[in-house]
Amino acid sequence: MRLEASGNGIPAWLRGVAEHDPADPTGVNPVLRRNVMRRFAAAATNPRDAAVLVLFGGSPDADPAAPGGLPGDADVLLTQRAATLRQHGGQVAFPGGGVEPQDDGPISTALREANEETGLDPASVEPIALLPKIFVPPSRFDVTPVVAYWRTPGAVGVVSETEAARVARVPVSELIDPANRFVVRHPLGYMGPAFAVDGMLVWGFTAGVLAGLLAVSGWEHEWDHHDVRDLQASLAAVGMTL
Repeated sequence: MRLEASGNGIPAWLRGVAEHDPADPTGVNPVLRRNVMRRFAAAATNPRDAAVLVLFGGSPDADPAAPGGLPGDADVLLTQRAATLRQHGGQVAFPGGGVEPQDDGPISTALREANEETGLDPASVEPIALLPKIFVPPSRFDVTPVVAYWRTPGAVGVVSETEAARVARVPVSELIDPANRFVVRHPLGYMGPAFAVDGMLVWGFTAGVLAGLLAVSGWEHEWDHHDVRDLQASLAAVGMTL
């Protein structure tokens, strides 16, 4: 669902991700197989609603020389969850979490969680699209990704070490670099897209959403989706563990 951004509207270079649902042209992104995931959700006992903030920063002006007009300073906000967390400990994620009673919809949830995790000022964020819900079986969350633009970025960082080990603004140029993209295979059989960026391995739900958005962004370069690597070895290469 597209939203009307405030200020001067959605930057032209972000229109692809604002106006289109994530796509899986390579067939290697199980996160986007929503029909299958919805069956999991229907079978789950009381799945809990959640939301994450997919926050892009960068110049409002498109670069006419770059694919999709992507400006050179474009980035996306990611966190690395604390290793001690019970669910998805140590993984790279978007800021976000479960809906609380005081929240007024997924945007409210995503902004509140981002503030709690990174110190982000919610007033600096312009939501531009709500993506279809994605069920995450391990946590039993039914997650709404909130795509947003950070027109006036402010300081962010780790607010609580019990929640996050790191907060990073990862350049989109690194995410679309084919040298940083491949597919990982989990010991239990899961296979999906991954990114090795900024000393981190992004995989699972977060990588699935990013890969799906890049596929409709107009920024993407062709990458080798036949390059399948062991997840544990890929994590170890950047000092992370499963």
